[in-house]
Amino acid sequence: MTRTPLRVGLVGYGLAGSVFHAPLIAATEGLALDTVVTSNPERQKQALAEFPDVRVAATADELFGRAAELDLVVVASPNKTHVPLATTALEAGLPVVVDKPIAGTAAGARELAALAEDRGLLLSVFQNRRWDNDFLTLRKLLAEGELGDVWRFESRFERWRPQPKGGWRESGDPEEIGGLLYDLGSHVVDQALVLFGPAVQVYAESDIRRPGAQADDDTFIAVTHAGGVRSHLYVSATTAQLGPRFRVLGSKAGYLKYGLDPQEAALREGRRPGTAADWGTEAEELWGRVGAGESPVTGGGRPEPTLPGDYPAYYAAVTRALTDGGPNPVTALEAAATLDVLEAARRSARDQVAVTL
Repeated sequence: MTRTPLRVGLVGYGLAGSVFHAPLIAATEGLALDTVVTSNPERQKQALAEFPDVRVAATADELFGRAAELDLVVVASPNKTHVPLATTALEAGLPVVVDKPIAGTAAGARELAALAEDRGLLLSVFQNRRWDNDFLTLRKLLAEGELGDVWRFESRFERWRPQPKGGWRESGDPEEIGGLLYDLGSHVVDQALVLFGPAVQVYAESDIRRPGAQADDDTFIAVTHAGGVRSHLYVSATTAQLGPRFRVLGSKAGYLKYGLDPQEAALREGRRPGTAADWGTEAEELWGRVGAGESPVTGGGRPEPTLPGDYPAYYAAVTRALTDGGPNPVTALEAAATLDVLEAARRSARDQVAVTL
């Protein structure tokens, strides 16, 4: 028997809402994008043009005023609104997906997790880069033992944006929770913890490089994991020559991979999951290499086929969790562990010390 799709209210239609959440929700079997909340008239027109059947609300209060007509709320608004909006949704009896970072502090994330548990509701965090093509490929290599015991994990999310763009993401106001540490840092730290387990020590260097910038735009985080792996994580808007996305060094071999997963670019261009058989795939010349003893630049190692990226898997898992009792794809407590590292990194950079967790 065909189930009635779950009705989704999406709060926010900026980058996160319009590029990531709305298209992925609309492409997920079992979900229906019911309402988009944005007070911006241009974004309202954009939402209606892209999803003609959607309802538009100017405020979150308007959305929550008809909570009984919804089955899930997705919070994709500015970072400082994540906790209050998620709290209101949970108190209204609605399951919630929150874009990363779920909160400004680990304590805030744990308080939300406790509220969701008390209400018996799903609270999930959108960490889409667990479904990046390179990350999925690396997990496969680790599961198959191709690299042996991993000693060092290097992960870079670097850009060349010498001029600040402005807006809350680059604001120096602590209430905005801006800066790259909490933006791209949320991704690279989450990936490191998923791959190699809990952190026991954190060291960081964080700088504001660009004239006129107010928040960190060039940050390095060193994480020592309980199992002994050391992760070196770089997030930057000031990198004139981009480094490898991943460089993973193990006792048997290493894995080197350049370039970003293609799904964000495809979504920005208006492509949609389910409309093309090649979703998430990349050209063979972009594959990473696995080997030992010689640089890939001089032909060392073998090409490793990159698995297709799969952002649609996140909302498919959310749907299963709500309808069939499947597991939460990204829990609030996992997000809190990431925030523990980010808070330690901020303290380390400020005080120029290594922080033990």
